[in-house]
Amino acid sequence: MQSEDAKGLALNELSKIFLILGCGASLLVSQLSGSDSKVNPESRVLLDFSKRVQSYVMLHKQLESSLPPLKQTAEPAKIVEHQQLLASKIRSARINAVEGEIFTPDVRKVLSPIIRQHFRGPYAAPSHSTIREGNPVKMRLQINEVYPDGVPWTTVPPSLLQNLPRLPKEVEYRIVDRDLILWDDKANVVVDVFRQAIPAVSPSK
Repeated sequence: MQSEDAKGLALNELSKIFLILGCGASLLVSQLSGSDSKVNPESRVLLDFSKRVQSYVMLHKQLESSLPPLKQTAEPAKIVEHQQLLASKIRSARINAVEGEIFTPDVRKVLSPIIRQHFRGPYAAPSHSTIREGNPVKMRLQINEVYPDGVPWTTVPPSLLQNLPRLPKEVEYRIVDRDLILWDDKANVVVDVFRQAIPAVSPSK
């Protein structure tokens, strides 16, 4: 039978993961406190999402550590060279990666209502306005692709960003047309894509 100390340690580690996700660790821990309790299905999906993101981040860190360290005083050309080398290594390591490995069907199913509600009711006007002001770009990005230089990103509405699972600093959410992008900032690489995640934005009046 599992000792109380071991059980407490396991619950503590799980709490840390869900604090990163920002999706109610205390609720999940309370569900797991009893021997017969079951994890909420949505929480289980978001935990899986977090693990997949962390797996990518581990790969990023491993590959970056194989490159010559980049000094804080490096010239812009050196920074670009470092970014391109990192992006090349990531693409080679993920040559067999397919769309939906992180934004799995289950993850998309959980995130879709969260996204939709921010384009309805009290969230609708500011969310639509934020995207319109962000100069929406019409393009279809693929995983492992770099984002074109000089092309602006569409801003993710703050109210939506606050309700999506939190991400490690190495990756960010971005919007391109109606796709939600998981983007590696340092390597400028598209990690995964959630197609048609963003509802059609109403034209300005």
